[in-house]
Amino acid sequence: MSCSLLEFCRLQELKTVRDYLFLSQIPEPAEEKNPTENELSWDSSDWEATWDGGENKDEGASSATTVEEETTGQRAPWLQDCVVSLSPCSDLLVVAREQKAVFLSAKWRTDDSGREEMTLAVSWTGTLSTDEGECVSSSICIPLASQKRSSTGRPDWTCVVVGFTSGYVRFYTENGVLLLAQLLHEDPVLRLKCRTYEIPRHPGVTEQHEELSILYPAALVTIDGFSLFQSLRACRNQVARATAAGSDVIQPPPLAYKKWGLQDMDTIVDHSSVGVMTLCVFDQMKNASILGGFNASVKGSPPAMSRYVTVGGGPYTGFFYAVEGSSQPLLSHVALAVASKLTSALISAASGWLGWNKHKNEEEALQKQRPKVEPVTPLGIRFGLPDSRRHGESICLSPCNTLAGVTDDFGRVTLLDLARGIAVRMWKGYRDAQLGWLQVPEERGDREFSPSASLPRRHALFLVIYAPRRGILEVWGMQQGPRVGAFTVGKHCRLLYAGYRLMGVNSVTSKGWQLHTQQVCLLDPTTGALRTVNIPFHLALSDKKSERAKDMHLIKRLTTILRNILESEAKSVLLDIKHPAIKKQALESLLSNKNAPVSCLTSVTSALNETLKRQGNYCKCKTSRTYHPMVSLSSLQTRRRWMKQDELSRVGPTLQRYAQLTARPSVSFAQDSPDSPLPAQAFLSQMECTDDGGLTVTRGLCSCVSFAGSFMFWGCLCGKSPPHKVCDTLQQAGISPQQLLSLLLSVWLQREKEVLQKPEEAVRNLHTLLIALSNMEGAVEESWDPQSISPWWQQVRCMCIQSHNAAAALLAAFVAHRAAKASTTSRADSKSEWEAVSLELEQWVVCVRQLEDVLVLQTLLLVPPPQGAAGGAAPQCSIKTLLEGGTGKLASFIPRSKQPPLCFPELLVAVCQRFPHSLSPDLLFAHCCWEYVVQWNKDPEEGRYFWLAIEHLKLVSSPHIQLGISAMMWSTFIVKRFSAAAFLTEKVGRVCLCVQDVGMGDKAVTSFLGCCVQLLQILMEVTGDVAPPELSAEEAWCGAEGPASLAELALEQRGVHYPLVQHHCLLASLLHAAMTFSLKVKPLSLFDKNYVFFCFFSSILFHLSHIPAPSQFLLRVLTGWVQALVDPSSSAPPPSSGGPKADWWPSLCLELGSLLQVNPDILRRHIVCELYNQGLDLRAEEVMLEVEDKDVLGSQLLVLTGQRLSYSLLHSQSQTQAAMELLARLPPTLCTWLKAMDPSELRCPLVPLPQTSRLVGRLIEILPENHAQYSLALHLLEAVDALTTED
Repeated sequence: MSCSLLEFCRLQELKTVRDYLFLSQIPEPAEEKNPTENELSWDSSDWEATWDGGENKDEGASSATTVEEETTGQRAPWLQDCVVSLSPCSDLLVVAREQKAVFLSAKWRTDDSGREEMTLAVSWTGTLSTDEGECVSSSICIPLASQKRSSTGRPDWTCVVVGFTSGYVRFYTENGVLLLAQLLHEDPVLRLKCRTYEIPRHPGVTEQHEELSILYPAALVTIDGFSLFQSLRACRNQVARATAAGSDVIQPPPLAYKKWGLQDMDTIVDHSSVGVMTLCVFDQMKNASILGGFNASVKGSPPAMSRYVTVGGGPYTGFFYAVEGSSQPLLSHVALAVASKLTSALISAASGWLGWNKHKNEEEALQKQRPKVEPVTPLGIRFGLPDSRRHGESICLSPCNTLAGVTDDFGRVTLLDLARGIAVRMWKGYRDAQLGWLQVPEERGDREFSPSASLPRRHALFLVIYAPRRGILEVWGMQQGPRVGAFTVGKHCRLLYAGYRLMGVNSVTSKGWQLHTQQVCLLDPTTGALRTVNIPFHLALSDKKSERAKDMHLIKRLTTILRNILESEAKSVLLDIKHPAIKKQALESLLSNKNAPVSCLTSVTSALNETLKRQGNYCKCKTSRTYHPMVSLSSLQTRRRWMKQDELSRVGPTLQRYAQLTARPSVSFAQDSPDSPLPAQAFLSQMECTDDGGLTVTRGLCSCVSFAGSFMFWGCLCGKSPPHKVCDTLQQAGISPQQLLSLLLSVWLQREKEVLQKPEEAVRNLHTLLIALSNMEGAVEESWDPQSISPWWQQVRCMCIQSHNAAAALLAAFVAHRAAKASTTSRADSKSEWEAVSLELEQWVVCVRQLEDVLVLQTLLLVPPPQGAAGGAAPQCSIKTLLEGGTGKLASFIPRSKQPPLCFPELLVAVCQRFPHSLSPDLLFAHCCWEYVVQWNKDPEEGRYFWLAIEHLKLVSSPHIQLGISAMMWSTFIVKRFSAAAFLTEKVGRVCLCVQDVGMGDKAVTSFLGCCVQLLQILMEVTGDVAPPELSAEEAWCGAEGPASLAELALEQRGVHYPLVQHHCLLASLLHAAMTFSLKVKPLSLFDKNYVFFCFFSSILFHLSHIPAPSQFLLRVLTGWVQALVDPSSSAPPPSSGGPKADWWPSLCLELGSLLQVNPDILRRHIVCELYNQGLDLRAEEVMLEVEDKDVLGSQLLVLTGQRLSYSLLHSQSQTQAAMELLARLPPTLCTWLKAMDPSELRCPLVPLPQTSRLVGRLIEILPENHAQYSLALHLLEAVDALTTED
């Protein structure tokens, strides 16, 4: 392995980020040519080391990556003008410029190939500064560790720390919410750096405390990490509470910090806080004598000191030492900054614990005052590296705190040894360089072969240098190591190195954690790619005589050779490699090459066979030697054997129909075809070596295993290859017979369509192959007793039982049954003369019977739906599916199948004959009912599904199953929507806004309520006088285990309480009537308020309230029915509701009236009056015969007759002279009474006079002579007769 540059993330909306940050600038059109080859190439001869006297040059730059630049607007170096910081966890990126900032958070998405990849998308944009004229000068992202016990190392949240030119340091959340704002010094913030806890790798190493360091031009502020961690958590919790409700304010702990005034250095531009160190006694005495002279005193114990290293000018590098305890830490009260997006409640809550007064004027005055700035503690420079002309630009501290890289304005990179305070190495030609460090642990595999395996794991340190002027990224080994990697990248990239991990971690909480952090990342603004450097540990072993390093160069050379497939050179390179692990890697690289021919693989692996035996990899050579004979055998012709196929004739018609249904055209891809040539690389990738020298087939992707199986056995199954020679070759390769049997059956079952094209020939060849595999050594155990189950044949049965390809599984079972019978008979003949009765054969009889049943069932399920019906994949069934699905699994398949064409009845009959118990009519109707109601529940607007469910429920003959299904339907699907409709109607008077509250429209609700009435009527009609049915299964399917079937669940349901069901039916009828005729009613007011509705099937009884409201509602229902009879706009009624014109509405109202304690005679009289009012006199006379109180009816009809006559004489537009004369001859009493009538109440005033005359005659008949209005009726009769005579 060599050094590599891996992309692990990509930035989204990069152009949006640039446009937002540079909004004030007008983009200038840049015409930048693509860099030529000469511009990108550079002379690296002076950087590379040579092997064996300079004969071979380092090829570290061979893995260089070329980045193509995109649009012209993206090529400008805009990112160099921004402040960029990346979280060590790579989940948050901050890009800031002047006052603006953009936060990008990590998101996962699926690319076009279906692979999950991480992206950084814009999560917040805004302005960070609050003071006029200040700009962002530095920023870092600090992930804070979670305090939960279940945490595994991922951060709880990330804090964004931003320094400004005004001296303010502000702390934000990932969403841009301002938490803290601190003014610790009144100079611009130059640099922010953080140090977090690291587990000591060696005993005796001092644990470093966490801290945040802030560099100013002449001061350095260090904030204790523990204090900062607690303050940030408290402020974040306080902001969350204030945002939610403005709760009680909690005073966060103050920040503990130290403020040093760095002296004796002209300019400071960057710094590194190395941490606490303790001098040894010799260094302590040396420093004391240098500083204090000959008579200096020395303390008993060396003091602990914090070491700070700065870069700048005068001197070029400065070393500062602050003795612990020389300066007391300062306590700064935390100032909570409230973001502008929070409400006034948040401001008032925050002001309480900030000490602000509640008066507005006082608050404004305090806000204008700048916080108190503590004075600095002077700290003199201990020593430095003086260079008057050189000015340092940046310093980058190594993870082990012993080395540091410094860049300067001369284009040099200097490596400092911090323990000795000297420069140990310098690189030139790196102007504007950016630095980073990589600490790589030793691989565990290499550690096992090392002599120091018992010692702690070693770590290698590498320095990463990015030179933007040259567009290269280099990796150098420390301290005096060579360059181990070089990459050609863009010239406008940014090297992001955090140098810290999670804050809030200690030696206790970090146990068992796996910190997911990136050390060095390279951001390319042209493509948005975020890449990390991957360096193997062995690159640190870089002396010229390192065999491993030489072997790595040979692997690189082998990679180049494989591009041209040079067999002799590849063989020599492999033999020259010394290290066994690298030799194994080279061999795998050769075998995985797709373009290498078989002859080359065989030649090279044969030469390496003896060498690889010591490493346990010689089986790879055996696999390559196996591939070549398999290719040659595929062209030979096999001799056919004849075998009787009695079973084929029995299932022939079913197989033929199954083959026709499965032969429908389908879409497939050429590269997925099992007939495509199998490359040697794909064949070898499926083989693994065992400890005993054999081969095993790996269980990788199903497609790869299918290709390997087809390569081995499909030629034999088609009759193109000799089965015995193929089996002998495979046996010599060391593959176990069990794996070969698995591959053979997998190919047979997966290529069912090809098998069914010529079933007789395929069955004969399968029988030959199966016998050949059974005769292989290790297939059928010699000690197998025919009275027990054989593991060999049990493997065949298991694959047939699990397969969804019913026809191929049945044919395989036929063949295996015949082969097992022959084997059992031969073993029994050799031991006894008695006829063998084998348990193995009984298992095969049951398996064949089950597969025949599954074949018939699957044939039924494959019947395509009629044209225009909803399509979809046919359900797949197998023996395993039916056995694990329980006793009701079989019956659930039938309702899910689409409606087939004319062959559906005979296929259904054939299936029912094979499953007489599992597919009884009651079970089929019950499952159809349940399937329809499930479909209705998915789409309530399709009311026909609910109606079909009710119709199938009526066909169930068993009252117990019918009762149970009804109860389950009600409690599972109906009662929630029914209660919503009832409460909505009670609230607003009608079911409006049904889609929002009930989930259905008006028409669907009407149909739904009508079906509810039918369902409740079925529940009332069910009687439990007969014994419950006994559920049983077929003999071959008695072993089914799984969830309870639908019928079993139905039989477990409790009985219903008839009065409750009756009153629910009454409520459903009222709601149905209200929806049908658009009436306004509050149905729940008709019942006792003390009863809690919708506690269905309980033992609580309730009674009706004796109020007159029900009669008025029923009268309105009858009025609506009569109006609908003559309404031409009323459409035909749907089958699920009956519609408003149905003839059963009067009888339903009479039935409801009896339940609501309404006098039925009132309803009948109302029907008669409404029919006469509508002009339907004949239907009114039929209903009049059932009225009991004729006196009241006569009075009502007398008024209606007067209205008709008044309209004819006084209000008609065509009044004749005869009519006027008749009006003059009428008695004054009758004339006055007619004038008082209001004909506008008649809905059909134009009624023929003979009908009115017949009505008056009926009045005379039903009114007694002593009635008060009898004389008026006589006068009406005379007037009508006279008017009729004149007409």
